[in-house]
Amino acid sequence: MERVQQETAEPKQASRVNFVFIGLLVAFFIVAGVAAYLTYTSVKNFVSSWNITDLPGIVVNPQADTTQNSPGVVPGIEKPSVPAIGPEPIPWDGASRVNVLVMGLDYRDWESGEGAPRTDTMVLASVDPLSMTAGIVTIPRDLWVSLPGFEDPNRINVAYRFGETYQLPGGGAQLAMDAVEGLLGLKIDYYALVDFYSFEQFIDELGFIEIDVPRNIWVDPIDGPTVKLKKGAHDLPGNLALAYARARNTEGGDFDRAERTLQVIMAIRDRVLSADMLPTLISRAPVIFEQISAGIQTNLTLEQAVQLAWLVKQIPEESIKRGAIGTDHVTFGKSPDGDDVLKPRPEQIRILRDEIFTSTGAMSPAMSDADPRELMRSENARVSVLNGAATPGLASRTAEYLGAQGVNVVTTGDAPEAYNATTIVSYTGNPYSLKYLVELMGITPNRIYNRFDPSSNVDIEIYLGYDWANTNTMP
Repeated sequence: MERVQQETAEPKQASRVNFVFIGLLVAFFIVAGVAAYLTYTSVKNFVSSWNITDLPGIVVNPQADTTQNSPGVVPGIEKPSVPAIGPEPIPWDGASRVNVLVMGLDYRDWESGEGAPRTDTMVLASVDPLSMTAGIVTIPRDLWVSLPGFEDPNRINVAYRFGETYQLPGGGAQLAMDAVEGLLGLKIDYYALVDFYSFEQFIDELGFIEIDVPRNIWVDPIDGPTVKLKKGAHDLPGNLALAYARARNTEGGDFDRAERTLQVIMAIRDRVLSADMLPTLISRAPVIFEQISAGIQTNLTLEQAVQLAWLVKQIPEESIKRGAIGTDHVTFGKSPDGDDVLKPRPEQIRILRDEIFTSTGAMSPAMSDADPRELMRSENARVSVLNGAATPGLASRTAEYLGAQGVNVVTTGDAPEAYNATTIVSYTGNPYSLKYLVELMGITPNRIYNRFDPSSNVDIEIYLGYDWANTNTMP
């Protein structure tokens, strides 16, 4: 394996700092090292030696005396003298799918005095204990989405900043989770916020990760000169692994970076689970955890993280699906200020969601030969039809028409305001029903909104506009 040839370029190219997805590593695999350590002691005893804050985050017990500690020793925990198989962590409950949103923060915003940071990277990870499968999807920061509680849409990467700035319940992490829930139409259980120093530290604890670079690429380490990574296999240390994942100077820009992010995630997993790493992780787990936990905030308790890590490390690589919201899932557009943004194509994003987060990977219209109407009927989505065109009887006539196609219309009525263009709102994520209705009624993509709300009485609301009143093809 070739060690990195550091061919430098001056002057150093400017680049955005991307604080990469390390929470995925920490929440799952850094804790896998802790889980290995826990084979020598009970979860209860380990957790009692640490303080888990009421607010998001894991902190070392401030009462612990660390002045006399030798390397590899955590106060309150007796280090085993001989590796031996002991009690395993209490496993995840074995039934509930768990979704974790991992966010890297753009700390330049803090450093420049701009206030709360934006998210520079978002990765959603999902684990299904029943099928023993997992999925990972990267989310571009320039997606133009609705932010719950705000009238106007914005880039998804400002959700964390707005939640912190306006001191919303749950802060920035909650608003970011809400925004991604609306985008993908699924419930997010946990989050992890991570800084890039933790990422570099952990890679260096592992020694390196193995990366097969598909083509020559210039990368920019945070502290150091620009480096050329030549095509081929490399053993990357922490700073270059981070630089490789965040590089944006390729033809595909952020879309290429999403693919590299997934490549690095899997390389970390392979390195952590390699046979030669186990003794190191066992002996160094407490020290690694103490070093890196300062750079992590999460609403997972330590015990939950250990349980989840123990589950994830048992999932084979072939059962971990990876995907990225890319050019097939967006349209290129402009914000009101004239900036370039990515406007989601909801039906395509939901297809990607199903491909990555279902056990079969073949549940989307794009992957199935099943009749679209039958797929729609299989979801049995509850649909509300509201008249926004001031045409008497339009809602009831449309409901009858849709019902004849097999649509489950549960309520009709008048819309609270007039609509020029027919608008559809999805609350719980039913891609087949959404796709079918959009195509049947000719609803334009910019009139499709995702407002994820699992407590909603309906799954989909249709606001009939003057366009439907004047040009519909109902009999």
